Amino acid sequence: MAGNNSGPRKPSGQLDSKKLDDVVAKAHKQRDTRMAGYREQSLKLHPWVCGRCGRAFTRENLHELTVHHKDHNHDNNPSDGSNWENLCLYCHDNEHQRFAYLVRGEGFMPEADKKSRRLTTPSPVFRIC
Repeated sequence: MAGNNSGPRKPSGQLDSKKLDDVVAKAHKQRDTRMAGYREQSLKLHPWVCGRCGRAFTRENLHELTVHHKDHNHDNNPSDGSNWENLCLYCHDNEHQRFAYLVRGEGFMPEADKKSRRLTTPSPVFRIC
């Protein structure tokens, strides 16, 4: 039989919506403070060039240059910019799409399976009809 500590905890009394609103507002403010300025810092530290495709940017199209977190952790913002790279919108979207596939496990094949498939799988033959 399960003990008294099993299952979800329920609040012992009435929820204080004012207190909850204050906690949420404080969390949003801390996040905004943490994230404010890292784009500007990256634009000062790194050239205005996409780190993947090499597209150069000017003041007129600088809004299309994004700051990508290399480790995908938006809370990791070292002041030396070591976790950032400037990417154009297209390359940034592509990077996040590739990361999503990796997280879901799509397209992943262990190295041993890759080697055995290379040896046993015949190359595809394409027919033109």
